[in-house]
Amino acid sequence: MKITSQMVKELRDKTNAGMMDCKKALGETEGDIEKAVDLLRQKGLAVAQKRADRATSEGVVECYIHAGSKLGVMVEVGCETDFVAKTDDFIAFAKDVAMHIAASSPVSVSREDVPAELVEREREIYKAQALDSGKPENIVDKIISGKIEKFISEVCLLEQKFVKNPDLSIQDILNELIAKMGENISIKRFARFQVGA
Repeated sequence: MKITSQMVKELRDKTNAGMMDCKKALGETEGDIEKAVDLLRQKGLAVAQKRADRATSEGVVECYIHAGSKLGVMVEVGCETDFVAKTDDFIAFAKDVAMHIAASSPVSVSREDVPAELVEREREIYKAQALDSGKPENIVDKIISGKIEKFISEVCLLEQKFVKNPDLSIQDILNELIAKMGENISIKRFARFQVGA
């Protein structure tokens, strides 16, 4: 199948991958854009995993103040070199993450950082709900496990769906940036401030 420039542009708009990467992915998937998106994501994930153990001692602290100045976010995004920290793509990513945090109010960066007491409190609520609804004891644990998994994915920043593109998680966007920049990049920490909260 002939790969047209329009197909490459469409894939590039969907993934932010480089033009040659898009052309190569379309060639490998015989022009199937959805398969090419998946292929580029897998490659991004592979690059991210290779670089995951590298130190991210450079980076930026980015702020987002919502209209009306009642809500603000500071986020620290790390990378390996100050060269990458100064690129437009890196800064745009940090700004997008800060804005996303303001909109989605996560409680932690990764699932490992979700406070155990918060998970336990949710577990007790789900258990009470399941027992009150008359569910048999043997399936209550499965129901609770499923609900806890869903809860963690909703409060963990890296697993949340990106507010600007709900087809992708924050982790997906981070992986794409790592693949594009060729460096390990990490969201180190954030603080969300809200007047009256």
